[in-house]
Amino acid sequence: MLKSLVYMYRLRFAQTIIYMLQATEYDVKTYLGWLWRVKDFEKVSYRRSLIKTRRSSMLLLAIKLGMLVQFVVAIAWATLAIKNKEPNGIFAVDLFLSTPLVWSHLVVLPLVLARWFWVQPLNRVDVGRSKKSFEKHQAIKIAVAGSYGKTTMKEILYTVLSSDSKKVAATPANKNVAISHAQFAKQLEGDEDILIIEFGEGAPGDVAAFCRTVKPSIGIICGLAPAHLDKYKTLQAAGEDIFSLADYLGHKNIYVNGESEALKSFLKPGHQLYDGRQAAGWAIKAAKSSINGLSFEMTKAGKSLKIKSQLIGEHQIGPLALAAALADKLGLTKEQIEKGISRVESFEHRMQPRQVDGAYIIDDTYNGNIDGMLAGLKLLKSLPAKRKIYVTPGLVDQGSESPAIHQRLGKAIAGSDADLIVLMKHSVTDDIVAGIKQGKFKGELKIEKDPLNFYTNLDQFVAAGDLVLMQNDWPDNYN
Repeated sequence: MLKSLVYMYRLRFAQTIIYMLQATEYDVKTYLGWLWRVKDFEKVSYRRSLIKTRRSSMLLLAIKLGMLVQFVVAIAWATLAIKNKEPNGIFAVDLFLSTPLVWSHLVVLPLVLARWFWVQPLNRVDVGRSKKSFEKHQAIKIAVAGSYGKTTMKEILYTVLSSDSKKVAATPANKNVAISHAQFAKQLEGDEDILIIEFGEGAPGDVAAFCRTVKPSIGIICGLAPAHLDKYKTLQAAGEDIFSLADYLGHKNIYVNGESEALKSFLKPGHQLYDGRQAAGWAIKAAKSSINGLSFEMTKAGKSLKIKSQLIGEHQIGPLALAAALADKLGLTKEQIEKGISRVESFEHRMQPRQVDGAYIIDDTYNGNIDGMLAGLKLLKSLPAKRKIYVTPGLVDQGSESPAIHQRLGKAIAGSDADLIVLMKHSVTDDIVAGIKQGKFKGELKIEKDPLNFYTNLDQFVAAGDLVLMQNDWPDNYN
């Protein structure tokens, strides 16, 4: 405790504060929530560290100068009080001791003011302009929404639809909010045939607003799971917002992931499902899955496609098949579709396989959801290996359902045929362990108290013939 208090009076404390702001993407509410629950600031930047940018450097300089000035003023005040034998010297002590508390809160003031008087007004102008730009653009606009799977679906579509006969543009990375859409619109050349826009739900009304701006002609809903529970109080509320996309399209040209159980209560006539058996009227058969990828056949009304992809996991069959079905609908040839599918590569930290000293590591550490984790565990069970190892810290941001979700996860882990389970010690560990016990797991269970050391030295932990599945990440601000 004393060591933690002393740390707050070191200049390095300023860097920790700016790291916390940066890690929460400068969201004041999220930052303050993290700040108020920290018990040891020295351990805050455990997993990552501050990335120097113009914004972070300016804020770091400001908070260092502010703390330094307050320290100097407090010392000067105390010196004068002692010299003049004034009784109010206690205020100098208070001023000195309050420095970390004052500046860890005061640092948000320029962010709030800039957002109110500069960022938000400019954003409104840019979004208004993008609405006109999207309205004028003659391209087919495909909107991709859902709690998870959006970026993967978008990247699959972009790779498959891009060909010598179609010019395609897609929103970059996971940039999926209104201002990101506006920046994307600025970069369009106007002659694109297809636009693919990712919709990220952050608060009720977001998806409906995106629809009014982008005016999509095709919609894809990838899945529904607990997320952004600070804004959506229930899963039902999140689902209603996501299905604003279907409402906008009049429930036509809307494609829904049939493997997401939570989506099924929102289905209406006209919605078309895609899953591992069919996609938009195409039948899927002869599916094969291995550590090297997927293959399957698609047939519809005399047409056939032979699909081979580098993606792994049977849960990828549905998205790949939908991309192929839409490509056919949009006029691509059989050869273009099959070639496009073959170009789709594993996405970073999303079921991404690699080899380490003869062992296979499947990196699925992008912040996850229960459906994605269950799909990964299904893959782990299906693949051959001398020793199967499963590694996870659990899921963040699961709200009041967290205990039940993590016990369900624990049962699934127990049934995955893993020989060794490694759980990164966090607040949800006990719930996962309870589920593992309920699943009557007979292998080895290890609770890792130093996750960074484990990941850093993973090559020393595995042997040739091992198969390791690492799922989800646990950001510092959830510690």
